[in-house]
Amino acid sequence: MNIIICGAGEVGRHSAEVLAPDGHNVTLIDRDPAKLAECESLIDIGAMEGDATRAEVLRRAGVAEADLFIAATSIDEINLLSASIASALGCDQTIARVHHASYFESQGLDYGKHFGIDHLVCPEHTTAVAVATTLRSPGAQEVENFARGSIELQRLPVGEGSKATRAKLSELPLPSCSLVVAVERGEEAFRPNADTELIAGDVVTAIGDESSLVKLFKVFGVETPRRLKVMLVGGTNQGVWLCRELRAKQFQVRLFESDPARAAALSERLPWVTVLTGDIIASEVLLDERVDQADAFIACTEDDETNILIAARAKTMGVKSAVCVLQRSVYTHLLSHIGIDLVFSPRATAVGEILRRLETHSMRHLATLADGVAEVYETRLNKADAAVIGVPLSRLNLPEQALVALVQRGAKTFIPAAAEQLALGDTVVVVAPSRARKPLRKALLGH
Repeated sequence: MNIIICGAGEVGRHSAEVLAPDGHNVTLIDRDPAKLAECESLIDIGAMEGDATRAEVLRRAGVAEADLFIAATSIDEINLLSASIASALGCDQTIARVHHASYFESQGLDYGKHFGIDHLVCPEHTTAVAVATTLRSPGAQEVENFARGSIELQRLPVGEGSKATRAKLSELPLPSCSLVVAVERGEEAFRPNADTELIAGDVVTAIGDESSLVKLFKVFGVETPRRLKVMLVGGTNQGVWLCRELRAKQFQVRLFESDPARAAALSERLPWVTVLTGDIIASEVLLDERVDQADAFIACTEDDETNILIAARAKTMGVKSAVCVLQRSVYTHLLSHIGIDLVFSPRATAVGEILRRLETHSMRHLATLADGVAEVYETRLNKADAAVIGVPLSRLNLPEQALVALVQRGAKTFIPAAAEQLALGDTVVVVAPSRARKPLRKALLGH
């Protein structure tokens, strides 16, 4: 593939380091000749000095013939503009890295669609999803990054005397964005239908958004998990994303921010979070706030060394799980030796997201249900998939027992009806029998 990357910072360089050895032809564009020279000395790539928001620069870089353009600078507006220009000039696929929720969550406007960009990647959001999923009580199993982390698989036991044991599946009060896709009964596992009657002791696998799956606890007689006590240090952009992701997920959140003005602003912006001020390192704030009774302590300031020091201190004071969010990976291999339990890197996350988007017409395998009863796949529809766009689901030539379980369209995720027509840009999750990947791919993508 011919790949052009805008931005020779950490994400751009790391992307180039991963892509170039795989045989891709990579060109890196940046306005800083020193950064380009450093990258050229380490990686076998082409380097071009210039402003990637200017059409003539991208034309000279060969963007019209490129398979992929990645805008990976630290400035959202530059990434959106350069990726949009690359798309307009004929690049086959474009990806823009963004940080702010207003862009990523399409607040007031679907920015990706408006600018003609195929994918928006937000490393802080993906990192927050990963942290929240890891901290949550066992039993929840994330479907990797579908609908930007909003969709999950969860296995739930059916309790004695619950509503689920007194009715057919079609008669249960299931939340609107949830679907039971597998049932395990003793040594047997099977795909249920509308007439399936569950019995106590069954284990069901449900797919849906997080809020809907929480409501299923009552339906299946599962005890609602207790609220987890989480402490965060750092009112950074990453800290805000974490607080937002931990909202309505049975977490009790306290956020420490040393700047009083920033703390006051965050207290208004995040009303479900208790925002506290104070110097965590030089004071007894953690002791006073009983960090030893917290389930998790997350350090996400802008400084990696500070994060390591604070998290290690919290661990020595008795917190159950100490978590660091680090921008650089140089210290990662040392942290387990000083008691830090988990480490997350937004930059590494961003590169992982980019790599997962490389194949324009790919269909990703997300999960296996109940030891091979069925598989879960995800695909995103684009111009090349015109054969299925605008066609009712009932008319698609899907393999037998294959089911379009969920559709994400912009900010909306829903279970489609048989008459629903798929649209350009939809992300589709399909549950299909094992060994049905090839016919499913042909039905959805035509190849």
